[in-house]
Amino acid sequence: MHRKVIHTRHVLAVKDLAVETDYYLKKLGFVRDFTVPGWEFLSFGDFKVMLGECADAMLAVDTGDHSYFAYVLVEDVDAVFEEFKINGAQFNSEPADKPWGLREFAVVTPDGHRITFGQEIH
Repeated sequence: MHRKVIHTRHVLAVKDLAVETDYYLKKLGFVRDFTVPGWEFLSFGDFKVMLGECADAMLAVDTGDHSYFAYVLVEDVDAVFEEFKINGAQFNSEPADKPWGLREFAVVTPDGHRITFGQEIH
């Protein structure tokens, strides 16, 4: 059976939809696909997230290592890092070559969701 994934959309519960949306748009360079009450649909190219406001939910930061929710392969990881740095994003790690053949760094959102961005080392 052949399966073709068009894209994925990660669904995240956030405490304050406006704060998280602002961070994704201004610090990480996502664009708004569309909005419906209580939800924001955002994209960074083919990497898509769906933020849902859940004021009473546990913060992602309180889940420890479970707050990592995505690994995003990009073409120029250092350029993406520099863009995020200029925009004032918060980082868990800076770009570094890893023994598994990827150069990567990680960001963290206001609620504590963590995303790693990487590039294959050739």
